[in-house]
Amino acid sequence: MLTRETPLMIAGPSGQLEALWLDTPDARGVALICHPNPVQGGTMLNKVVSTLQRTARDSGLATLRFNYRGVGASAGSHDMASGEVDDAEAVANWLRAQHPELPLTLLGFSFGGFVAAALGARLEAQGVTLDKLFMVAPAVHRLSEEVPPASNCPLILIQPEDDEVIDPQVVYRWSAALGRAHELLKVAECGHFFHGKLTDLKDLLLPRL
Repeated sequence: MLTRETPLMIAGPSGQLEALWLDTPDARGVALICHPNPVQGGTMLNKVVSTLQRTARDSGLATLRFNYRGVGASAGSHDMASGEVDDAEAVANWLRAQHPELPLTLLGFSFGGFVAAALGARLEAQGVTLDKLFMVAPAVHRLSEEVPPASNCPLILIQPEDDEVIDPQVVYRWSAALGRAHELLKVAECGHFFHGKLTDLKDLLLPRL
């Protein structure tokens, strides 16, 4: 199995976006992974993002992760709202063009959980069918009636119970009010960045991917 990702630049709405692409031979699907808050140092090389990428790879998916505008070698400056979703949409369109026949799975960590969920809603509105949406320790407070999450694909929420960045109770309340079938997985004795718990995260993801 190929494991080395290929660095590339993808045209985005504010300029070129830095990305890492793994085109798995005989892939059964494609996965787009969205990274955490860039203002707090989040990048596509974040260890949780790397775990999401490796787990998607190990489950037989071609993977793409990228840096939002203003992160790493990506052009532009942080927007912390719709701009990052615009970036994700451009990257998703590139990814879907590589393998238009394969189902698309979205994964996002922290702020990236918001980006993935909002992107999923945009794609669904365009008639794109998503395979799955994974939101890990997600910034659900950024979602709203104006910026809803994807609603027509299987949704898996993974929330650390000792999260010091995203209040777990906010995620639990959001989950309870969601009004659609989904899975909420709570990770005991685990902080936001899954220190010492990355194997647990992979074990939760792998059978669901």
